[in-house]
Amino acid sequence: FSNDLSLTEDHKRFIEHFQKFSNEVLRPLGEKAEREEKYPLEVYQKMAEQGYFGISFPEKYGGAAMDHVALALMFEELGSVSASLTLGIYCHMVLSLTPFHLYGSEEQKQRYLIPGIQGKKIGAWGITEPSAGSDLAAIQSRADLQGNEYVINGSKIFTTNGTFADYVVITAYTQKAAGMKGITLFVVDKGTPGFHVARRIKTVGVRGSETTELVFENCRVPKSQILGEVDKGFYNALNALTGGRIVAASFAIGLARAAMEQGLRYTKERKQFGKPIFENQGVSWAFSDIATTIEAARLLTHKAARLADAGKPHIKEASMAKLFATENASKICAQAMQLHGGYGLTEEFPAEKFFRDAKLLEIGEGTNQIHRNMIAKFL
Repeated sequence: FSNDLSLTEDHKRFIEHFQKFSNEVLRPLGEKAEREEKYPLEVYQKMAEQGYFGISFPEKYGGAAMDHVALALMFEELGSVSASLTLGIYCHMVLSLTPFHLYGSEEQKQRYLIPGIQGKKIGAWGITEPSAGSDLAAIQSRADLQGNEYVINGSKIFTTNGTFADYVVITAYTQKAAGMKGITLFVVDKGTPGFHVARRIKTVGVRGSETTELVFENCRVPKSQILGEVDKGFYNALNALTGGRIVAASFAIGLARAAMEQGLRYTKERKQFGKPIFENQGVSWAFSDIATTIEAARLLTHKAARLADAGKPHIKEASMAKLFATENASKICAQAMQLHGGYGLTEEFPAEKFFRDAKLLEIGEGTNQIHRNMIAKFL
């Protein structure tokens, strides 16, 4: 990043420090998570001790008040170290904490945002349901007002961190007849009667993360557990997700970069016909294209981040960055796997892991088909 003229000296110092931390502390934990297929919870405390959960939140809540560009830099580095760890950190820090910063009451910020930044409470984000993926308004979960409490019934699926989270932010209908204008965000604490984890879902990639199905059966929560305004949950959730798309793009760039770097090491060491296979023009050109694509994805992503920092509209740019970065990450990881030949199909090299992990990013944070629809609306 040293030759990036758009980065400030603060950005450069920050990412230099974070690169050292992620390589020394997070990388071994990521390898452990992949082997054991279990998320190492010590990640949260180690991140919190260094203040990393708070980099984009206000200083009054224990944050560092850095910008979206710093967040993008951090998640690119995370993505290059461990996709499984990145997913758990992303769902806690970006998805579950951001709504408290944007819409939470002061009491909720004290109760959830500050402990979340400190790593004392871990969050999850639950908006997807078996019948509602891209169509967020198709959720079936309901929250019916009874006195001073809401009674929630429904389920959520593909909720990362669900097995161990201290709370989950969910969407539920408070006015079903109003459609998307009748959805509200709620915070449900672990241990609330009527709320339980139904199962952990086994995934092809990011095997160290923990994806779950959650069930709510006559789950009673007080009115104080509403996050934001009643019936504004659909729009608040989408707004929170816009910034998350910049982070998802950065995550994909980091993963693609890791695949490229591993591929370069392998092709410069692997000899066929008396020379390293990198010296074949077909192979070296492949890496030229990969490096150019990664740089283009980074420029798109940082543009969206700078627009967000300037307080300017950036929905289209965030979708463009997410679309371009994630689709190309999958292509790059597949190409890197191919360049390993037969070894690419084994677990002796990480190429197969990069290939498996990349697909998630085309689906999560809005499928890429949805992002094409969103971009088209601006044209």
